[in-house]
Formats: sequence, C-alpha cells, structure tokens
Amino acid sequence: MLDDISSTPQGFTAGALRTPAPAPLIDPFQRAISYLRISVTDRCDLRCAYCMSETMQFLPKRDLLTLEELDRLCGVFIARGVRKLRITGGEPLVRRDIMHLFRRLSRHLDSGALEELTLTTNGTQLARYANELASLGVRRINVSLDTLDAAKFRAITRRGDLPVVLDGIAAARAAGMKVKINAVALRDVNADEIPDMIAWAHGLGMDMTLIEVMPLGEIEADRTDQFLPLSVARQRLESRYTLTPLPDRTGGPARYVRVEETGGKLGFITPLTHNFCESCNRVRLTCTGQLYLCLGQEDSADLRAVLRASNDDAVLAAAVVEAITRKPKGHDFIIERQRPAAVPRHMSVTGG
Repeated sequence: MLDDISSTPQGFTAGALRTPAPAPLIDPFQRAISYLRISVTDRCDLRCAYCMSETMQFLPKRDLLTLEELDRLCGVFIARGVRKLRITGGEPLVRRDIMHLFRRLSRHLDSGALEELTLTTNGTQLARYANELASLGVRRINVSLDTLDAAKFRAITRRGDLPVVLDGIAAARAAGMKVKINAVALRDVNADEIPDMIAWAHGLGMDMTLIEVMPLGEIEADRTDQFLPLSVARQRLESRYTLTPLPDRTGGPARYVRVEETGGKLGFITPLTHNFCESCNRVRLTCTGQLYLCLGQEDSADLRAVLRASNDDAVLAAAVVEAITRKPKGHDFIIERQRPAAVPRHMSVTGG
C-alpha cells in the first residue's frame, strides 16, 4: 500500500516525505511577520474628530473585498506563519454579515494554526455581538474610548452615546473576554481625565493604552492643536501614580508600565515622540485588498488584483512574499502646521 511505511525509500522516514511547511514571512530587516491587521470596512458609525472628516466620503461597496475573499487572504497569511489576526475598520462590527467572517476564521483557532483572533472596536455594537464573538474564540478585544464624560464623548465622536459603549464593554466582560481600553491623548480635551480613566479601567480589571494623535488623513482640525506628547502625559501621571517599567513586548508599538497604586498595566504608543519600529512584526490589509507594509508609509501591494486574477493560492502567496521584501525599517511621522497630512489616507481606510 502507498501509505505503508515499508514502502518508504531506504534512508528516509515517512515524515521526510511530507511536504515541508512554507517558509515564514521575513522582512529585509530579519523581522518575522506574524501579525496581520485586517480592515473589513472603512465605514464607521462615529466620526471622531481626530480620525475622520465630519463629511466622510466612504468607498463604494463594490470596491471592498468580499468576506470570502478576506477569508482566503487570511488563510494564505496563516499558511506563511501569521499567528495573530486583528479585525479592524472603520468600525468592523458595522460590516454586514461580519460574523460570517469570524465563524470562518475561527477554524484556524480550532486547528491550532492561529494563536489569536482579536478585534478593535468603538464598542457601539458590542452588546449585540459579545456573546457570539466569545463563542468563536475571541478572547480579548480593544475598545477605543477617549473620555468618560458623556458630553465630551459626543463632542469627540460627533454623534456617539457613551452609555451604549459602556454597556458594550460590560457585555464583553460578562462574556469572558478581556478588554483593553485604547485612549487617544488629546490636549485640552481629555488630558485632565487620563488619571481617572486609568483608575476606572484598572478598577474593572482592564488594561489601558494611551496613544498619540497620528497625522493620517485630512480632517477639519489642525492636529497640532490636538497633539499631546505622551512624555508630557507621563510626567503628569507620575505626580499621582508610581509607574514601574515592564519588560512586556508583543512586537507591537506599546511600551508598558505597571501602575503600582492600581496594580494594572498601562501602555504608551508614541509614533511621534518615540519611533517604535525596531521590532515591528505586522502588516495591514485594507478592505480593498491593499497590503500596507507600514502604517506611516504609502508603499503597498494590490492583493485584490492578484486574488481576482487567479484561484491559485500559490500565486497569491508569491505576491505576499514579494511585498514583504519591501517592508521599510520604520515610519517617518512628523506633526506640524501644514497640509496635507503626513499620510493622506485616513486611519479608517488602513485599519486601526
């Protein structure tokens, strides 16, 4: 019989005849690419003032990858060593039938090929989807929340309802998911709230990360009026809290401390005041199939064209491998009083 071990050629074992696993994705700086962030839509039900124009022109739906195409692309990346997927937007949970994609991707968790399937959300739809997300293997999520003041929340988001988001966070926690709060530090907007937000998040067992405003996309406001260096925010925090540096590194942009008074973990993402690129292990796929190799650079690969031109995943994988050879060492964000923005595409297009 063909599968009888006695038929194996002399000097070989049965295992030696198996097709070797594809080589992992390694960029020119010897960083293994193990993390893919996928934007499933550029649409959002909020219009955060630092992120979007109030009168956004969203992409025609025909330009977006189908959920089946997104699933296929994710499978190609997973086969080449990607171990973590993060679904983003826009607001990913406003994409029609989005749970179909989560159901499809969860098979990679079941097989062990994927270590983690996560989500970044504004929280407005969490009360509706939290239980199903947890049942499909989503163990932790990030919720973008910049204030606990309802009036300020509506002003920042231009339309949001804070209690809806808080209910969504409660639903996620009740479903057993670990929640991390992401807050963009905004000068003269939420700077005075940050210590109390940390106490609130840590009091509920949630980690928190502070993020500097990024110069992505044209908006009505001047981002220099919004920008609060996290070095300044940290100095202010140290007048109230004891911050102990932690060695935790995930290959991502955050640097972490433990807040001794709360026992919780606090991250700092500083794309402008401290470049975080030396250990970057990620790439970003847009909802139109553009693979961006760096959040702060414009170079990309059109995987949609390749995907729709061939049903052969080997052809698609070759395009991915070629793109990774062009991944830059880092970004060059600068924030200053000038137009256009450092990077013209909005964060909602690239994926948060």
